[in-house]
Amino acid sequence: MDTKNKKKTFSEQKQNLPGNEHKMNPEPEIIRENYVGSGKLLGKVAFITGGDSGIGRSAAVHFAREGADVAIVYLNEDKDALETKAMIEKEGRQCLIISGDLKDEKFCKAAIKKCQSHFKKINILVNNAAVQFPQKEFEKVTTAQLHKTFETNIYPYFYITKAALPLLNEGDTIINTSSVTAYRGSEHLVDYSSTKGAIVSFTRSLSTMLAKRKIRVNGVAPGPIWTPLIVASFDTLSDFGKDNPMERAGQPSEVGPAYVFLASEDSSYITGQFIHINGGELVNG
Repeated sequence: MDTKNKKKTFSEQKQNLPGNEHKMNPEPEIIRENYVGSGKLLGKVAFITGGDSGIGRSAAVHFAREGADVAIVYLNEDKDALETKAMIEKEGRQCLIISGDLKDEKFCKAAIKKCQSHFKKINILVNNAAVQFPQKEFEKVTTAQLHKTFETNIYPYFYITKAALPLLNEGDTIINTSSVTAYRGSEHLVDYSSTKGAIVSFTRSLSTMLAKRKIRVNGVAPGPIWTPLIVASFDTLSDFGKDNPMERAGQPSEVGPAYVFLASEDSSYITGQFIHINGGELVNG
């Protein structure tokens, strides 16, 4: 690979964004000003991977407005994590921030233990953290990239869920973030879309396994959403999101409420399912 043209990792690129989310143009909307919480998650504790920005941040702030305390896990974006923490505390809830590499199973176990020690419980588990490295040619998907994508996007779903499961009880929920690419593929994100397909199968299989324990497992499969992950991953953004029926990208604020729905009793008869927030692109499953 030509080192001069080597695409930086998401974290490296994100660090180069001046001020990250609040410096994006336009700035992502995390939660609508007119979103009124109604105590749907009062007294609950949520654990969210990749909760420092984008969809994870939106889910965290929506949870807080609905009454939940939140623990967020992130890699090294300290500024973003502190901003998210401030947003959660502004809602009158507690926020625990945990920095580390989710590819490390020992860290995943330690993160769950830290949340348990701080909040004494976990009721809502959101597996959300991901990376993507677009490649126009399949031959350019290196073995190293393949390993990193899978080790970041799907392995931690197993690590975190396995560590958290002993803390989950009847009525608690697991929510996994997949993608529209799991259903219709992506010619420039072959490895990424493959992991997102794995997340769909993981969710469906786990939901069946945990149904007898009355722990629900569902997911959200977003389409093009305006987040730092997109800005960090793609060189051209002018047409981003315009190839769906609504002809625009979505905002994190349009995704967060789906996590509230799946985490609350409003979805008490739903498990093994995905909510498709993609601007009108029709997918099956």
